[in-house]
Amino acid sequence: MDITITITDTEAKCLDRICIDKSVWIHNAAIARAYKESKEIRRILMEHCNANDIAMAVGEAAQVSQAFELGIVETAAKSIEKAESEKPK
Repeated sequence: MDITITITDTEAKCLDRICIDKSVWIHNAAIARAYKESKEIRRILMEHCNANDIAMAVGEAAQVSQAFELGIVETAAKSIEKAESEKPK
């Protein structure tokens, strides 16, 4: 998946101070954050599967997919949508 972002000149200058290649730095930051979330999703899946005698899928990608398929995790967009719909009117 390709993602394009736009940063201001000031933000670019600030990133120039901490890294040689802004694209690589941003790419690594996204990968690191995704990996951290993957660990959390897999922890939630393991607890759910152990509590409910469900066989866990094998492999990181399969486990993340299983967690979404079981409905024990959801996208941020879905969480926000759900919270908005539950607000008193």
